[in-house]
Amino acid sequence: MNTPKGIPEMCSGPSDVVAELRALRTEMQAAVSTMRTFAADLLLARIRDRRHIVKATTQIYSQNYEDAIIAEIYSRIGERSRVFVEIGVQTGVECNTRALLERGWTGVWIDGNAQSLEIARTNMAPYVQSGTLKIVPHLVTRENIQSIICDHIGSSTIDFLSVDVDYNTSHIWRAIESPHRVACIEYNAAHPPSVEWEVAYDPTAAWDRTNYFGASLKTLETIGSAKGLALVGCDFHGVNAFFVSRKLVRDRFLKPFTAERHFEPPRYALVGRRGHPPRAQAVKT
Repeated sequence: MNTPKGIPEMCSGPSDVVAELRALRTEMQAAVSTMRTFAADLLLARIRDRRHIVKATTQIYSQNYEDAIIAEIYSRIGERSRVFVEIGVQTGVECNTRALLERGWTGVWIDGNAQSLEIARTNMAPYVQSGTLKIVPHLVTRENIQSIICDHIGSSTIDFLSVDVDYNTSHIWRAIESPHRVACIEYNAAHPPSVEWEVAYDPTAAWDRTNYFGASLKTLETIGSAKGLALVGCDFHGVNAFFVSRKLVRDRFLKPFTAERHFEPPRYALVGRRGHPPRAQAVKT
């Protein structure tokens, strides 16, 4: 196992300090090993229940196995319009909808960082030129998000919606009126599953890299319910919550569709890539 970051190999120094640091490194290695073993055991238990959405722990372009979870959801409910909207994509090299794009879907990427989107426009040139991908450099607010979506997809039903803007995520999602069958929304796992909480809305605010961001899972459950969506699960790392139209859940997903049932605590230390890094520039086949 690799040495945990922040614990350097000791080559010289007072022998007692070196011994203590080596012992600490060994303890940390053991703790990481135990955590990974626990995670593997828990995932195995979930795989045995067909209703859990965390099945294959793999990814193509996502960060937290979203690719695999999205595929699992659509294997149960089927695809319809095959139109996606993703808000918060940065350069698009690593996002939730690129795999869908490469499978023939069409959609819109929206991000407030114009420089990052220029990179995305270059990397995704074949899809942009064909019109299957629209890239929109725009800082979204709850006041403008619906008009932005309407400008680019009209009245189409969104088959898959992803919202991750770090700070105002819950406010942005609440303001989206376009119907959507499936949604992936970032939540703040620092808050217990039974607690309703969200940041005060500020259209100019940005995440300061503390635990003050977004909304609790219970708040997202409430927003989703008002939209006719059921909370069907979260990724194992405690980053994203997944919602499916209540008309489609039936017995395909694990009940009850509550934050208390589906909450995952923050396991950010387990975030890691499976396989090789993604290719930056897209190739349209």
